[in-house]
Amino acid sequence: MTNILKIGTLAGLLAALSACAVGPDYQAPTKVENIALTDTYQQAAKLTNWWQAFGDEDLNHLIKIALDENRTLFQAQANVLRAYAIFRDSANDLMPKGTLDAGYQAAKNPTVLSSDNEAITRGYSTGANLTWDIDLFGKVRRAVEASLAEAEQADILWQDAQLQIISQVAASYGDYRGAQFRLKVAEQNLANLRQTRTIVRARYQAGFASELEIARIDAQVFQVEASVPQMRTLLARADATLSALLAKKPGQLALSNEPDLPQLSQPVALVQGENYLRYRADVASSERALAASTARIGVATADLYPNVSVSGFLGFLSGPGLTLGGETKSWSVAPTLSWQAADLGSVKARIRQAEASSDIALAQFEQQVFDALADMQFSLQSYNFSRQQQQSTEYQWQASEKAMTIARQRFEAGSGEFLELLEAQRDALQSRDQLALLEQQSFNRLVDIYRAFGGGISVI
Repeated sequence: MTNILKIGTLAGLLAALSACAVGPDYQAPTKVENIALTDTYQQAAKLTNWWQAFGDEDLNHLIKIALDENRTLFQAQANVLRAYAIFRDSANDLMPKGTLDAGYQAAKNPTVLSSDNEAITRGYSTGANLTWDIDLFGKVRRAVEASLAEAEQADILWQDAQLQIISQVAASYGDYRGAQFRLKVAEQNLANLRQTRTIVRARYQAGFASELEIARIDAQVFQVEASVPQMRTLLARADATLSALLAKKPGQLALSNEPDLPQLSQPVALVQGENYLRYRADVASSERALAASTARIGVATADLYPNVSVSGFLGFLSGPGLTLGGETKSWSVAPTLSWQAADLGSVKARIRQAEASSDIALAQFEQQVFDALADMQFSLQSYNFSRQQQQSTEYQWQASEKAMTIARQRFEAGSGEFLELLEAQRDALQSRDQLALLEQQSFNRLVDIYRAFGGGISVI
């Protein structure tokens, strides 16, 4: 009974000591300057389907392929699996470890005694070898805490990778449709200019136009012709980018030839009082990195204290006859205490390194909060400014078209100057191309809003 009480007391003491873990206990920041961080990270409900608000079947098809085939997503997902495997491996360090071994040994002159000269000994051993680090001061538990935070960070980064790939596909699709549309506009403008050049040449042959007018209209035709290869280059670049994102060879997208940019049927809306920072994976990732760095301080601090481990053997030892029974049964227990007493200077240096790494992680987290807020604010402002610019350019294009129509009518009636027609055509061409460019820009900046808000913004 006395031995049982002693063993129980020792086990209770070890359990009480192992419940301690040195180093700071992590608390997630609740505030950065005057910015409240009351909500933890939450994956937006529309993270992987927000683009469907555009109602574009081609875009839906492209993004579905990207989510299934993009190799960057494969890497991010594999990184999650690796991080959780590391966590499970760290957690196993809390438990005793053991191996099942079987061995044979032969030796000649096993000792320095003269009686053992020319003696040959043989023996077999089989059984279980066990070791256990008791983790009195929480070194292993802090390491498990750090690896769990890193695994959670990897999971968050995988979700962010999905958002980034979706945004890249959507933006590249906008570039593709925008290049298509600008190419169509350039070809239409070229057809109109060639028609005007035919009229001017006819007037020249009739003696009503000069060589200067022929030269001016030719120059304008060649200028637009020169822009066509540029539009084709932009189209090829967008095709190549989309193909890479979808893990396809360029030229295999099979998109429709209608150069229509996706449009929202309703505008995006911000919910008053909503904390959109909770949808930002980069902020959440930085917070998990901070948690891991804080736990690493405990890992380093534990080396200031002794480490207790227990090893043992349970099995059989036998001679050449390889008999296994009660008379060959064997066991051993070997507790060990080790302490880096002669190297405490290095231990303290490692603690300072861990503390500095934690300070760096905190600064990075706080900066990420500021960067996220700036990104969200700028995405909204840039989209609004782009829409204003697009609207003004649309009015400019309508006015230019009207001026060109009047100038052409006057020129064909013989009451207008050719130079007026030429200038009116140039203005109309430039404003139409600029409008097409701004329509593409507005779409891409709308995609930026969804990306900046982590897919958490909604449509009215």
